[in-house]
Amino acid sequence: MPALEGSLHGAGKRFAIVVSRFNSFITERLLLSAVDGLVRSGARRKDIDLVRVPGAFEIPLAARKLADTKKYDAIICLGCLLRGDTAHYDVIVNEVTRGIGQSAQETGVPHAFGVLTCETLEQAIDRAGLKMGNKGFEAALAAVEMASLTAGIRRPASGVRQSGPSGPTSDASKKQIPRSARNDKRNNAANTSTKTTAKKRK
Repeated sequence: MPALEGSLHGAGKRFAIVVSRFNSFITERLLLSAVDGLVRSGARRKDIDLVRVPGAFEIPLAARKLADTKKYDAIICLGCLLRGDTAHYDVIVNEVTRGIGQSAQETGVPHAFGVLTCETLEQAIDRAGLKMGNKGFEAALAAVEMASLTAGIRRPASGVRQSGPSGPTSDASKKQIPRSARNDKRNNAANTSTKTTAKKRK
């Protein structure tokens, strides 16, 4: 079925990348691949802004501040969380996920989720360029596609006119109304008056 889809053309668009310094052994690999993905899609390096934060917990706030500027077509969030011996991991994962999603929904700016949530370091390494590919690269492509998609949704559909100062205008509203359909009550009153005058003259 026909569907509205975004393209993987990043030319002319601006992107921001928020990356966590915590577990930098992994996040730097994600960052390099994310930049590579944007450049391969046509984005210029000067149109890519990089913001570093201490850890994954700080990613949503930085992403929200960037989105509020309305300067970026999409934001890529990169981080790495590894499960430890306490409940700290679950708390952070939930807050980071919720915060990034909330920022995207409330600002309307696409946020690509490139935060790894792994049980072990080996799992993270696999997702940062080994057996499972690189999630930074995948996040970059998702950002490019969603930037294109949201731009396409904002454009008015062909044949539909924008609302003017006095309200919406369309081709239908500009059609000439037949004389016989105008002011039916007034026409009927006029016809009745004409018939009455004619009878009196007779």
